[in-house]
Amino acid sequence: MRNFEEPGRSLAMGRNGMAATSHPAATLTAVEILKAGGTAIDAAVAACAVQSVVEAGSTGIGGDCFAMVAPQGGTDIRAYNGSGRTPAAMTLERLRAAGVTVIDRHSPHAVTVPGAVDAWTRLVADHGRLPLSEIFAPAIAMAREGYVVTPRVSHDLVQQTDLLRRDPTAATTFLVDGEAPAAGTVQTQPLLADTLEAIGREGPDAFYRGAIAQDMVESLRAAGGFHSLEDFAEAKGEYVMPIRTDYRGRTIHECPPNGQGIIALMILNILKRFRPAGDPLDPDSLHVEIEATRLAYAARDAFLADPAQTGPSMVEHLLSDALADQLAARIDPAYALEIGGVFDSVEHKDTVYIAVIDKDRTAVSFISSIFHPYGSGMMAPRSGVLFHNRGQSFSLVDGHPNMVAPRKRPMHTIIPGMVTENGRVSLTFGVMGGHYQAMGHAHFLSKLFDHGLDIQSAIDLPRLFPLPGTRTVEAETAIRAKAGAELARRGFTVTAPGWAIGGAQAIGIDWEHGTLLGGSDHRKDGCALGY
Repeated sequence: MRNFEEPGRSLAMGRNGMAATSHPAATLTAVEILKAGGTAIDAAVAACAVQSVVEAGSTGIGGDCFAMVAPQGGTDIRAYNGSGRTPAAMTLERLRAAGVTVIDRHSPHAVTVPGAVDAWTRLVADHGRLPLSEIFAPAIAMAREGYVVTPRVSHDLVQQTDLLRRDPTAATTFLVDGEAPAAGTVQTQPLLADTLEAIGREGPDAFYRGAIAQDMVESLRAAGGFHSLEDFAEAKGEYVMPIRTDYRGRTIHECPPNGQGIIALMILNILKRFRPAGDPLDPDSLHVEIEATRLAYAARDAFLADPAQTGPSMVEHLLSDALADQLAARIDPAYALEIGGVFDSVEHKDTVYIAVIDKDRTAVSFISSIFHPYGSGMMAPRSGVLFHNRGQSFSLVDGHPNMVAPRKRPMHTIIPGMVTENGRVSLTFGVMGGHYQAMGHAHFLSKLFDHGLDIQSAIDLPRLFPLPGTRTVEAETAIRAKAGAELARRGFTVTAPGWAIGGAQAIGIDWEHGTLLGGSDHRKDGCALGY
């Protein structure tokens, strides 16, 4: 039970519906959509559209999306992969001929065809009840009439000012006289308002064909990209079968590759071979979490890629008991392993995660991203589309499974999650923070199911993250104070993170009492609300 003398948040509770997002305007929008008769997917898309405006550094129509939908809270979970592909003309040979040895963040080569709009509109068509125009209306109004810059958004803008100055449209949209606006400033995005209005009126063709597509392709090609109108016209996501593992009597569901949900399951498979200590921040438990993460991420960076290239055997191998036994046996409880380096990887930063459950108990786990904060920093000048930089995840190593190639999806960090038990969904959850997300899933679930914490308490706990391929562990202040010296004695280099590690939202279903229980991360601006 929460200590009410200490700062913190109580669990959100409700009976009819609930939403949890990283921005209060998005959470409020989702609840209003539910109250207006919308489904959980209507509410999630409306919330994400709002965040594309008010938290544009984290998500947008220039990015990608993954989602899981469990109709009426059952185990028939439908997963959607809304990640975009490279242009058909993009090859490793052409990049090398252009002198590209590293895919730069502020580069058209970092921009795969955005998949979010396809995902949003397809999911609404299949699982929604309201018209797109009504779903997008709150976001359009905020973009046109103005929204207030919140503290976390202001902080992120300060960090990305130099990037945004490099693009005239992005600078005009997000900066004031070339500088980041302070929290409390009112901004507008009229170009984005017009684009969202067109999508709401005409559907996905308004984005992937016609004037908006022409604007995106022209701006990318002018910067040296290989994109074509055909690449945008052919953009399609797909429904995929979730992958899963059992953990402490529950079943954990994740989207399959090219996302890193499989890595979260690998970490859990290793953790369940150990007995956790009573204290969730005990150095022995943290040591096992760190090593399980380092081993699983080494596998990620060696093998994870578009499944069209790797096939199903990779998934079967990574989730096998034999591999989990082998990796668990490598962990020395007294000292850090020598795992070795990883293939050319890139730091992964920003995302929004949205959890929604409606009155019918349909559960949605929804995640959308433009990768780094403010993505590539490149913005289409007439449509106001801020492009992501997901293409930086590709390898430029010959023969690597994640090597860049035509019409290929990169290894993805964004992952929605769900938990089922006794034949029903008991939890929809997700963690933001790019690289961190796979460990974040495992860390969160371990705190719930190994240590008996409630959703909000598990989210509130201090976090750590071992940087892939190294013995360096970024740890928040409370962990450094409690366990930093002992972890250092075991061979880890414990450092402060550049900023708070990730963010999280989750909603649980108490089927016995007919109630919903939600939590949201203090590391972001948002909240959970039920009614």
